[in-house]
Amino acid sequence: MTVKYYAILTNQGAARLANATMLGSKLNLTQMAVGDANGVLPTPDPAQTKLINQKRIAPLNLLSVDPNNQSQIIAEQIIPENEGGFWIREIGLYDDEGVLIAVANCPETYKPQLQEGSGRTQTIRMILVVTNTEAITLKIDPSVVLATRKYVDDEVLELRLYVDDQMRNHIAAQDPHTQYAQKHNPTFTGEPKAPTPAAGNNTTRIATTAFVQAAITALINGAPDTLDTLKEIAAAINNDPKFSTTINNALSGKQPLDETLTHLSGKDVAGLLAYLGLGELALAGATTGAMLVNGYVAIPLIISGVRRPLIIQWGVGQFGGSLGDDAGYLNNFPFAFPSACYVMVASHVGHTPSGAGILSASAITKSGFRGFSSVATAANPVSGCYVAIGG
Repeated sequence: MTVKYYAILTNQGAARLANATMLGSKLNLTQMAVGDANGVLPTPDPAQTKLINQKRIAPLNLLSVDPNNQSQIIAEQIIPENEGGFWIREIGLYDDEGVLIAVANCPETYKPQLQEGSGRTQTIRMILVVTNTEAITLKIDPSVVLATRKYVDDEVLELRLYVDDQMRNHIAAQDPHTQYAQKHNPTFTGEPKAPTPAAGNNTTRIATTAFVQAAITALINGAPDTLDTLKEIAAAINNDPKFSTTINNALSGKQPLDETLTHLSGKDVAGLLAYLGLGELALAGATTGAMLVNGYVAIPLIISGVRRPLIIQWGVGQFGGSLGDDAGYLNNFPFAFPSACYVMVASHVGHTPSGAGILSASAITKSGFRGFSSVATAANPVSGCYVAIGG
């Protein structure tokens, strides 16, 4: 059977809902309108921007997500008994900017007025399927809307459950009244006060600072013979009122078993190096390098007070022809010298002198050189080893 009564989003409504979903904002549905569609049951059209023949528009009474279907929105409006005198065939849902968001048709029903001799409260409910119910919110004015019996019952039940839950948690809490001290193992803050017991009291009453001070005074004054130890200690230190200062001064004048710390005390870096018999080389740093076929070693030096590294690089290179600079075989050092390559030597390896010829290097830079051989060609180079020194 073909569906006869249904609700749809208008084009404007679909666009606004999609925009709210994308931006994370809210679409505020606030009003519902009803009309008689000029006496003919209408077919909802997504291109509609208003009802065919609107008879009434008023704020929504309720807008909620269907508890049985999380993708359905239920919009509800109550028409009181003192309004009417028209047929209801079409329903529209508007947002807070007056845009028609959804439109629906419904079974024809007449809403009478009391003046006609009959009256009733009419509830209009629209169920709308949307993709994102979180993008829709309700703005209502409680002073101008009515509540259904079910809504009131649900709210009363919710309030009762909330109150019952609050009271249950209150009773179960270990310390529900934080403004009052607990009877068992209380923890006081601030400056709590208590009555001071009489002198000599040995009950379980609280001993205040005044009671403790009086008890100490009575102990010292009433039984001096039992405290002779304190007198003996005082006599041993000659009743020195600055005993701790005297002890510290005595300790500060003590020396270790040898005079090493005395000689080191107060010296700067240069003085420490001189005492230890170390020169400037001690400040140069650690030697680094890579012990490989193509390797290097960086030796830290201090020359005329300036820290400079001496770098030695070695490796196996290729040596080509001897006709022009372009004929030489380009070889790269393991890494580029920071400043320059100062000197370099080459020697053949794996060949007899006649097989390798005379090896030489040209175009020496920080990063490499061109190797030449008197008997080889650029296309058929020979192998040779080299040592380069720079910094």
